[in-house]
Amino acid sequence: MRFTTIFFDLDDTLYPSSSGLWPAIKERMNSYMDERMHIPRDEIPRLREKYFREYGTTLRGLQANHKVDVQDYLAYVHDLPLKDYLHPNPIQQRALASLPTRNLIFTNADVPHARRVLRQLKIEEYFAAIVDVNRVDPYCKPSREAFQIALNAAGESDPSKCVMIDDMPHTTRAAKDFGLYAILYGSAVANHHGSAVPNHFGESAPGADMDAAFNDWSQLPALLNGGRS
Repeated sequence: MRFTTIFFDLDDTLYPSSSGLWPAIKERMNSYMDERMHIPRDEIPRLREKYFREYGTTLRGLQANHKVDVQDYLAYVHDLPLKDYLHPNPIQQRALASLPTRNLIFTNADVPHARRVLRQLKIEEYFAAIVDVNRVDPYCKPSREAFQIALNAAGESDPSKCVMIDDMPHTTRAAKDFGLYAILYGSAVANHHGSAVPNHFGESAPGADMDAAFNDWSQLPALLNGGRS
């Protein structure tokens, strides 16, 4: 294996999008904006979409345009009973255990949420560090600055030795543009095999979003061993 470091996204990547956790987190975001920030409920969907497109996350948009307590926001939106949504996956555990790489979480969530997810999935032992939204402040994925901070955190100067695994095509595209080997995971895979599909920033280019893709964790070790030469 030519790679030394793998960055794993957290939400909807280390667990399937069908779990229902991410929709529950998004609803907590809506509630926070309504109850804590007093933003009219009917304006929230439009604002969240606008902030996602312009800033990368709802949080970064709120920071740029409103007064928001970042840590209070993060604690509130992630305050959910993970056991109701997430369950350990033995196939995933075996795949992670087989990797000889240094593995890090790279997430637009925060460390406490990431640690809770890893504990619930029983995969904490396979990750050396967590690069979270606070670590990359004032940036977030998919900005180049966030990727540079993540590489620095991993102690790796050569992006070609690194992999980014994410469920969002705009993130895998940004990772690929930065020089990482970009792997798309999950429900988006079916829509991105051999066709030009617009990403979340309105761009479209065949093959531009990723180097590889998978939706079965048993495929990951072989996929990495067959990476770029």
